[in-house]
Amino acid sequence: MTRYNAPLEIHVHGEVALRADVSFDQLQEALKPLWKYAGGRSLSDGATSVYEEEPGIRFDAPGHLLQMCWTVAGDDDFRQVLDEVAMSLNELSERGAAIEVTFYDVEFDEDDEDDARDEDAESRDDFVMLFIGPDPAAIMQVQRDLLVQDVVAMMERHFDGAELGGVVNEIDKLFSLRFDALANSLELGRPPRGSGGPGGAGHGGGGRRPRHLH
Repeated sequence: MTRYNAPLEIHVHGEVALRADVSFDQLQEALKPLWKYAGGRSLSDGATSVYEEEPGIRFDAPGHLLQMCWTVAGDDDFRQVLDEVAMSLNELSERGAAIEVTFYDVEFDEDDEDDARDEDAESRDDFVMLFIGPDPAAIMQVQRDLLVQDVVAMMERHFDGAELGGVVNEIDKLFSLRFDALANSLELGRPPRGSGGPGGAGHGGGGRRPRHLH
């Protein structure tokens, strides 16, 4: 449904590599929480951004890519939509990806322009990263790469990039520990081998470890 006087403008930006066998119908179903939130009756109907200059939500079938530069009016309930979409996109993704979601407080901006009548008012602006991937290792790889980029960019103000190899190694160690902990926790939920029971968690301890890129 159309949201009049919505307190937030929510911008979703990112690109997700999809498996080669993913069809438009599958993607449309995975993104259903998004286009329904925008008041659409289908992906094509709800893929248009509130801003004409933004391309919206696009499916590049030849390139097997989901591309998003899309803004919708809404509220904090959109966060639940993100959780639902992430779960569905995980099943369709080819590799890890990060989607940026920015919440702009429209009401705060209007109040700020008119007057400062409420000194205790706080903006609801927010920024979150939504991580997508076919398995935990792929998701951790994207998280690791973004963290390395941020840390290196900050520290290069004071050090030469060639001096930061040790910092990157420490970040890799932290992610290796996190991956091992996750793998062990999933392994505990699996039935013993040869027990004849049903399969365990979809992404168990046998998943690949994130690459250590230097």
